Amino acid sequence: MRIGEAAAAAGTTPRALRFYEQRGLLPPPARTGTGQREYGPADVARVRVVRELLSYGLTVEDVAGCADRLDALAGLVPPYGGPGCSSPGGVAERRLATLDAEIARLTLLRDRLAGRLGTTGSPAGPAPGAMPAAVPTSVPTSVPAAVPAAVPAPVPAAARPAGVAR
Repeated sequence: MRIGEAAAAAGTTPRALRFYEQRGLLPPPARTGTGQREYGPADVARVRVVRELLSYGLTVEDVAGCADRLDALAGLVPPYGGPGCSSPGGVAERRLATLDAEIARLTLLRDRLAGRLGTTGSPAGPAPGAMPAAVPTSVPTSVPAAVPAAVPAPVPAAARPAGVAR
């Protein structure tokens, strides 16, 4: 099947297939006599595995690091400790550690901000309609007089260089 058909079958775009090929996630496909890419069912299955791994938070570089084992994962990602990218000390464990560290960092930032606003540290945040004390509850009804005009005043003709229109 041609690139558009293969992309549709895998739930992606032709551009993504070319990108995966360029990054080593997909081996270079066979070519027709006119140079068009020709994909088979195994290629489509491999692209589905790549997309699944990317959806789990792995990066393209992570997946490229285990590209030689992607065919073994086609159809089902094995359980922890199984063959492929989920082997102990592998790519998936490193990504989990990275995600856990990022979650901890974001949780700390959220808690600090919630403390600054005087709200609870609960993920739900303040009750609907409740405003933290530091945030004004009303909007000014008039514009202060010190706000500059949005349009500058026209320059008198005598002050303009010759040939410059108004």
